[in-house]
Amino acid sequence: MRALVVYCHPRPDSFTAAVRDVVLDRLAAAGAQVRLLDLYARGFDPVLGPDEHARYLDTPANRAGVARDVADLQWADTLIFVYPTWWYGLPAMLKGWLDRVLLPDVAFRMPDAANRSIRPGLGHISRLGVFTTCGASRWLTWFVGAPGRRTLLRGVGILCAPGRRTAFAAHYLMDSSTPESRARHLVRVARAVERLAGGTRLQPRAALP
Repeated sequence: MRALVVYCHPRPDSFTAAVRDVVLDRLAAAGAQVRLLDLYARGFDPVLGPDEHARYLDTPANRAGVARDVADLQWADTLIFVYPTWWYGLPAMLKGWLDRVLLPDVAFRMPDAANRSIRPGLGHISRLGVFTTCGASRWLTWFVGAPGRRTLLRGVGILCAPGRRTAFAAHYLMDSSTPESRARHLVRVARAVERLAGGTRLQPRAALP
């Protein structure tokens, strides 16, 4: 198991950092090889600038500014996101990572003469995990449409292996959380990662040409 953990939070003392630590601990206990991308610690630039946009469809030149991240993504068979939900969705830093790294001929194949729509390119990703916190309640988050969860589990997920295993855990009402509620959530995260890592390993289907 080769797990790429994409972590996004600006403060090292955050509860999201505690969630990250539980994820890393449980992956290590499962014997996984792990690579951590700490976007804020790296100073990752989330802006897809004009030059990069101009070569977006020019493969493999489109990878030039994010070659390290692309290599990590292609190495992994497990992709995990750990982040806070802000305004019901992804932090700008994480959304920018998706914009710049999930590129044509990396995460998906562009339409061509034989195909009218894009096709998945992450067939090697057989496990997908999402671990987040939300200031809003579960009801309000779902009423708005839970766009962060939908972007990752559905939008990114559909690019991954058919039959992929998924995991999701969110602590809602973070602004009124208690030490007890946070402790319970860390237990949920640990169990979710164990389920994600455990069981019969899926055999990823190769990405379509």
